Amino acid sequence: MSGKPKLYYFDGRGKMESVRWLLAAAGVEFEEEFLETREQYEKLLQGGSLLFQQVPMVEMDGMRMVQTRAILSYIAAKYNLYGKDLKERALIDMYVGGTEDLMGFILMFPFLSAEDKEKQRAFIVQKATSRYFPVYEKVLKDHGQDFLVGNNFSWADVHLLEAILMVEEKKSDVLSGFPQLQAFKARISSIPTIKKFLEPGSQRKPVPDDKYVETVRRVLRMYYDLKAN
Repeated sequence: MSGKPKLYYFDGRGKMESVRWLLAAAGVEFEEEFLETREQYEKLLQGGSLLFQQVPMVEMDGMRMVQTRAILSYIAAKYNLYGKDLKERALIDMYVGGTEDLMGFILMFPFLSAEDKEKQRAFIVQKATSRYFPVYEKVLKDHGQDFLVGNNFSWADVHLLEAILMVEEKKSDVLSGFPQLQAFKARISSIPTIKKFLEPGSQRKPVPDDKYVETVRRVLRMYYDLKAN
């Protein structure tokens, strides 16, 4: 386990997408092994690689890391995207926690029925515009800086941009009432490492399609139907 980080997940977004975003933001090249069969997944289980019997799993710096938040925290700290002191780290954790909650509403969207998708789409937009985006709009307006924390590029900025783009896929003009976030989106998107990740041909994954959903269901043996919030 040396060289580039290696990511074990499906060929799609899911919980691994934020890991891809953060590594890309840090300018770190990574490799991926996509799970396509139940046998691949069981091999990882039997080999003891999945501590809690679940993916994402990342091989990095001689470790096999699971639990998405632990993986992201490690990457953020290693590549100086986690603030300069404990207070800044606490703010980053709070802001990341908020965007994590928002993205959680979107994570299972592809697995919903057509009827439930329409309900969930409206729910996501309502939550984003009434509960989450106003917080970040106020933070940016109040301190007048380019970034969310300490006027330095951090994990919080990466996570917020990811969340904004995900919600815009549900409603393209969702930022119409948030001028600070519009400027933030343009600013962060122009950072060279982020700009590269947003370009065609990068390791950023597209909106999950039916093939992704079927692969996840087959590998994880998800035979039940999910419901919208």
